[in-house]
Amino acid sequence: MKATQRDFRNAASRAAEQCGIFFFCGPDEAGASAAATSLIEMLPEAGERVEISGANLRKDPVLLGDEARSGSLFGDKRHIFVRAMGDEAHDGVKALIETAEAGAGDAAPVIIVATSATDKSRTAKLLEKRKDALVAMFWPPDLGSVTGSVRQMADTAGLRLGGDLAERIARGANLDVRLAQSEITKLATYCDASPQSPQSVSAEDLDAIGAATEEDGFRPLVHAVMAGETSKIDGELKRMREHSMNPVGLLLAIERRASQLARIRAHLGNRGSFDQLGKGEKAMLGIFFREEREIRMQFSCWPAAKLERLLERLMAAHRALLANSQLAETLLAQELATIARFAAPRRR
Repeated sequence: MKATQRDFRNAASRAAEQCGIFFFCGPDEAGASAAATSLIEMLPEAGERVEISGANLRKDPVLLGDEARSGSLFGDKRHIFVRAMGDEAHDGVKALIETAEAGAGDAAPVIIVATSATDKSRTAKLLEKRKDALVAMFWPPDLGSVTGSVRQMADTAGLRLGGDLAERIARGANLDVRLAQSEITKLATYCDASPQSPQSVSAEDLDAIGAATEEDGFRPLVHAVMAGETSKIDGELKRMREHSMNPVGLLLAIERRASQLARIRAHLGNRGSFDQLGKGEKAMLGIFFREEREIRMQFSCWPAAKLERLLERLMAAHRALLANSQLAETLLAQELATIARFAAPRRR
């Protein structure tokens, strides 16, 4: 079964009932991740979440089947979440299918978000014609589609949100639906809204929660971290605190840049050079003139192996922030300083 962002919502509920493997891919990593989260919420019994990295699956493909067929500590249901680069999960998925066909028994749902993969990848080709699998491809969104998604998020949260405010949130989130969802969640809390007690949202309410964006100040800190400019980190972290930047939004900005660097690496291959990229390729990869110099510097700091470890670390950091909201700013500051030091040696 195949889907795109246009028909995903219509296909997702049916897929959640009948499919056991879900492969989310495409240039819009944020959209793919948001769709995966939405799909998990639709599962009849999602249960415990077990995370596996694509790098671990590449080294040990049998691990996927072992985890998918293992019971949780307390006998509850579980689902497997994999964040991979390209076709890292291919051999694991293939082994999972082959053992199922050989009578290995039921397996927990497997949800894969594959950075830099497309619906032409080996994993997608393995799954696309199966009735028990869903391959969903996500292209970079436009303002209209993200605005529509924001309004749907607001409806779900019990917020009555006008089109102009929905568009403002979409623009402020830089068309990243994950950051937009973070803003909707904050709005619902601020307005004391719920599906059972809907509340109207005003421009003043949106001003009050202080939606943060890269344009509001993320960009210098993102660059200092990703380019390993350790001498600037203390000053940038101080500015983060002084301006009360949204920790989750800032981490998402780091995640977006790491994912972009991973897409560039995948496009160029092992021997490719940043200088080989043509104008059309740069546009396709989201490398625009205003940020090209910064992206070039950051790219030199992050070879493929380090990028894999970085993406895994960012996933762990995201979970830690969500689980410890009171300490989010402190946890993020420590993590960003560590990442900057990890990037720095590459520039010597």
